[in-house]
Amino acid sequence: MSATTEAPVLSRADHDAGMREYRIAGERLAAEIGNRGPIRLTDDGLLHPDILAAYWRHGYYIFEGVIDKAEVEALRRDAQDMLERAPVTPDAKVDAQGRPALGLDYARCPYRYTKPLSDPWGGTDALNGRHPAQMAQPKADAGAPEQVVFLMYSMCQSMPSGLRLYGHPGLLAVAQSINGADFAPFNDAIFVKQPGLGGSVAWHQDGVTHWNSPDWDEGIHGFNFQVQIYPTTVGNCLWVIPGSHKLGKVDIKRMVEENGGSEQLPGAVPLVCNAGDVTIVNRQMVHGSFANSSPDLRISLTFGFHRRKSVLGQKAALSITETNATYDEKRVFERAAVIQVAIDARHQAFPHETRFCYQPFVGLEDQFRNTPETFERVIRDYNTKDLSI
Repeated sequence: MSATTEAPVLSRADHDAGMREYRIAGERLAAEIGNRGPIRLTDDGLLHPDILAAYWRHGYYIFEGVIDKAEVEALRRDAQDMLERAPVTPDAKVDAQGRPALGLDYARCPYRYTKPLSDPWGGTDALNGRHPAQMAQPKADAGAPEQVVFLMYSMCQSMPSGLRLYGHPGLLAVAQSINGADFAPFNDAIFVKQPGLGGSVAWHQDGVTHWNSPDWDEGIHGFNFQVQIYPTTVGNCLWVIPGSHKLGKVDIKRMVEENGGSEQLPGAVPLVCNAGDVTIVNRQMVHGSFANSSPDLRISLTFGFHRRKSVLGQKAALSITETNATYDEKRVFERAAVIQVAIDARHQAFPHETRFCYQPFVGLEDQFRNTPETFERVIRDYNTKDLSI
């Protein structure tokens, strides 16, 4: 009898090469669909109907050139500062320079780590088991660290430019156009895909609470923006399956099995962007990202919004399930106050820019100026009040 031969370990270079044809096909389909351009608003400040129709048809859109070069540079500096201040290992109390790490006094640790090129959620029960099939996990090149920063949280608390970004009038106008004038926030997270090291996010749909609701429709779980502060390439970007937001709860594990066990699902498109572009993706879309076996860095500032009626009365889900919180009016108001403080922070930095008017806080603006006192009251540990559904 011959000895059983184990399958060879996939190297980073082999994974990169093995994605080539899939990437070409995805780029071709993305070009056919289009679905990109600048934010265009009507005279009443709402998103142009053509863009709305395109978003609802395909479940995503790429807004080009939203964030100018100077603001992108500020976001890069603050994101890099967060990275440099991360604990040197997941359990450490100091950063790589021996300084106290950022977040030691935060209610929630602002960093999540993973093994290089790994898939930390696929095929596990994490996050309500919404990542049912695992992505390929190639072996990183020699000399790679054991753990790398994968996600960073607390954008509005840790990054002054991040708080200002959260009050961006164009993006808030989009949120209002899709979710109504009383729209509510979701959460935020910064995805870090280091070159040749960044882990994958297995195919999934974001929403978990409303799939069986009698009021279900394709917008009930809200959407996410991703602000790209570096160019995203076909090798490191987010991929989506257009139109899948209309299908209800999808059996992703079966999709992979019917694809011969390959995670290279057909019909997907890569959201390739320039720095300063912003993607919007419906949270019911089947979407994910592959291990970053490419030589390109990606840092995506991600934050989402809901219809208010989608969150009121709901129980905490996803990363805050363990809190057992109920999203009552008080909880929604306190988390939404971050938007109003962010609007004022942006106005202080960009006084000549048109300030967004957030309807739930009309008449309350003076109580939510961006001051040191308000920062402590509203912004500090704001992400313990996220509205995950």
